Amino acid sequence: MAKGKVTPELIEEFKKIVGEKFVYTDADKLEPYSHDEVTDPHYMKMPQVVVLPATTEEVSKVVKLCYDNDIVMVPRAAGTGLAAGAVATFGGVIISIERMNKILEIDKQNMVCVTEPGVTTTALQNAVKEEGLFYGGDPCSGDSCFIGGNVATNAGGNRAVKYGVTRDQVMGIEVVTPSGEVVTLGGKFRKNATGYMLMHLYIGSEGTLGIITKIYLKLVALPKYQMDLLAVFDNLDDAIALTPKIMNAGITPVCVEFMDNASIKQVEIFLNEKLQHSDIGNYIIVQIAGDSEDILDEQCEKIDELARENKALDVLVANPAVIWKSRKAYLEADRARSLVFSMEDIVVPMTDIPQAVQQISRLADKYNVAMHCAGHCGDGNVHIDILKDDRTQEEWEEMLPQIQSEIYELVYNLGGRLSGEHGIGYKRAALMAKYTNPVEMKLMKAVKKALDPKNIMNPGKVVSINDEVPVEE
Repeated sequence: MAKGKVTPELIEEFKKIVGEKFVYTDADKLEPYSHDEVTDPHYMKMPQVVVLPATTEEVSKVVKLCYDNDIVMVPRAAGTGLAAGAVATFGGVIISIERMNKILEIDKQNMVCVTEPGVTTTALQNAVKEEGLFYGGDPCSGDSCFIGGNVATNAGGNRAVKYGVTRDQVMGIEVVTPSGEVVTLGGKFRKNATGYMLMHLYIGSEGTLGIITKIYLKLVALPKYQMDLLAVFDNLDDAIALTPKIMNAGITPVCVEFMDNASIKQVEIFLNEKLQHSDIGNYIIVQIAGDSEDILDEQCEKIDELARENKALDVLVANPAVIWKSRKAYLEADRARSLVFSMEDIVVPMTDIPQAVQQISRLADKYNVAMHCAGHCGDGNVHIDILKDDRTQEEWEEMLPQIQSEIYELVYNLGGRLSGEHGIGYKRAALMAKYTNPVEMKLMKAVKKALDPKNIMNPGKVVSINDEVPVEE
């Protein structure tokens, strides 16, 4: 790993490239960059300096300066990640793309949007909607997360059932390599059989292979009609078992989400709003969309029928503003209760979600800990918030690995994986090494060594190719 030090001379060089006010060295300005949305102090680290370039050329010059001086660098988007991925755990420079916030082109003819990486997902969705087009990516943090971060982590979100994850939206990217070179991979074309698909190495690489500075995104026609349904169950197994029945009925929903009763009650407290059937209810939220009201009505009737056959207490057309506000408040509601908590992000085959959630609930009883479950049952992705509450840090650090070990033994026995959409970062790096097939790890390490031979770009995240040791304060 690079071992160079960020000297005052280097800081002056950074200022010459991006301007003095866009290089941060004061503790107050550095503090927001010392963490992402992971609130466990174990994963927080103050960077030595933060640099905010505004163009690809400036990114390239900053990266080249780091490369020539063996300085570790950490690409960072909005900092909304949940895996301690964009944190300077191993020292060095954070390179933030937050100033690169322009939508460069909405090409209606080719149905492509070309954007810089610092645009929020919601802003991009709204911009293309005004042109009668639709962007399929939709992470729950869309109001705050950046498109560049979505691509770097291959973000999932609510609409993955119908539209796929971020990888499925990307047609091309511009990347600055760890040595400062610039390359465009893909573009406005929808087919490409020209050599290795290098673009897909960078999508989901979590800033360990390069910095994404421009993105070409696929657009589709804006659906004319949309409907949100809420099915309420007193039994979570019955609730989640509805999903494959919907899919097997020939209906392709935009999304199928679930919230367990503990999550609903916590959100109710956080929002200070009464939620339907919050006393015993578990929610399944189904969104359908299309160009025909008649077809949506038919699908609605079928979903209602399937839900009631599956012992639903109630099925109703939901107010989208209310139901999605509730679903998207899940994370913040748990944070309001316990500032420190661990969000696990498992993915299993869709039909195994009931078994996974059932056994996870038993772990909550076994360890006498609050564990709230919600997620995307339409694609097998379950979020599990394990809350520290009033335990001491020592108790928490002793208990959490035991719970994680039991969760991931279960997940891998079911044919699942560590993360469905949040990524590995530093938080799950040890778990990645433990549970991943050794041949697969060998291949990933080979990619890292080939594209970042100095191990200079966000080292220690996802895979380790040396014995990286976090920088001491």
